[in-house]
Amino acid sequence: MGVALSLPFLGGGLASIASSCLAGLAFFCTSTAASAFFKSCNCQSSIATRVGFAIIFCLDALLAWLSLTSFMMHKIQEWSYNYIKMDCKDRDRCYGVLAVHRITFALSLFHFILGMLLIGVKDTRTKRAAIQNGWWGPKVLLWLLLTLLMFFIPNGFFVFWANYFSLIFASIFIVVGLVLLVDFAHSWSETCLDRWEQTESDFWKFTLIGSTLGMYAATIALTGVLYGFFASSGCSLNQFFISLNLALIVVLTVLSISPHVQEANPRSGLAQSSMVAAYCTYLIASAVMNRDNAECNPITRGRGGSAKTTTVVIGAVFTFLAIAYSTSRAATQSTTLVGKRRAALNESRPPSGYGPLATRESIDKSSGAVVTDQPTKKDSLRIQALMAAVEAGAIPASALDEEEDDEEMETRSELGAGGDESDDERQGTRYNYSFFHFVFAIAACYTAMLLTDWRFVRLGGPSPDPSEDGAPIAYIGRSTTAMWMRVVSSWLCICIYTWSLIAPVLLPDRFGLD
Repeated sequence: MGVALSLPFLGGGLASIASSCLAGLAFFCTSTAASAFFKSCNCQSSIATRVGFAIIFCLDALLAWLSLTSFMMHKIQEWSYNYIKMDCKDRDRCYGVLAVHRITFALSLFHFILGMLLIGVKDTRTKRAAIQNGWWGPKVLLWLLLTLLMFFIPNGFFVFWANYFSLIFASIFIVVGLVLLVDFAHSWSETCLDRWEQTESDFWKFTLIGSTLGMYAATIALTGVLYGFFASSGCSLNQFFISLNLALIVVLTVLSISPHVQEANPRSGLAQSSMVAAYCTYLIASAVMNRDNAECNPITRGRGGSAKTTTVVIGAVFTFLAIAYSTSRAATQSTTLVGKRRAALNESRPPSGYGPLATRESIDKSSGAVVTDQPTKKDSLRIQALMAAVEAGAIPASALDEEEDDEEMETRSELGAGGDESDDERQGTRYNYSFFHFVFAIAACYTAMLLTDWRFVRLGGPSPDPSEDGAPIAYIGRSTTAMWMRVVSSWLCICIYTWSLIAPVLLPDRFGLD
């Protein structure tokens, strides 16, 4: 979407893009075609599902962006053979800022419905799991119907939604993104250090150093631009925001390499602080660009269009990265499957084959592993009875091996009878389905605020133009509330990262590293 947002507006190009989108939607409107596509890529079902929802999200964002122009709305009227009339008296009802909120609200409602339907699904053996991993035809049709229905809802609802709920949910997405950013900063540094230690290759060393220097260079350059264009004399509030952000970045940088922090967490350092510094500076930049003050904001005077486009593109890229990382991170946490009963039991048995039997809890505590396979009816009844019998010495421990073999044969027979070999979630979902849709729902709100430049909307009195039959006038402007929410989000990000640095020092027993 970031690339799409930076494309110049060309009539022929938009027509070809729209045609491609419609062709793609027609393709995905049949569940058979969608299933054939995902199977042809030879990817696991959990990955294919996330790719499918990402495509829907991208198409919705592209449609919302195109709705900012009258060209797209008139094209819809033309393609529908004038069945869908877009020449309404209140222009903002059909296209513009309110149209963006209509389209993105449809996507948020779509994911909210799916999230509610999938509460409590733990593995694909649950029938409701088919809603997540299948039924692509009905799901795409539902999304399209919701999008169409949104244009029949009065303006007043979306004015209220845009000014309050969409703004709040977009800010929540920023907070979620901040937590993910801090987590990614630590993971990125640890990954580069681990690869460097394992391979002894200079590539990972220079990658880590280069990314760190690049982030700090971008932070310094953006701070200089802010001082040059948004911190002139008389703009004390902007000067305060920019200077405080710079001071906090210096404090974070020094804190990340301080001896006490390094002793508690040797892997903390400049790599993580550089990412946090760059993103917090971006938030401050987008905040001052949204300030409704012509003297301190050159964008309101018709200047700085390239800066505005840059912030939109960066925000779009961050949106997709946050969504991808939030779902993949959850999947990564659950892929370490150390819950195989046989391996754990064999390790816990003495050479004679008899002895205290390891339970799921003891395996988890002794190995530090995460047991992600979900208990079946056998686990809760037959297996527990066998484990009690083995502990009492009534039967040999080999009976559990036989039970494991029976369960594996049953799984193979289910797959042979029509199961999907690419299904990697039969023993447990790779990510939380409801949280997955929650992230997409609030991300749609963030996309709406991003495309509309975080502007507020209000309805005025009836239009004085007699040809408009007294239709209310929609006023669109910049919001001081949106500016402060992004400033506070930047400060909150710094607080989260600061806590991740000092927590192992203040509470070593709880947050200390092994």
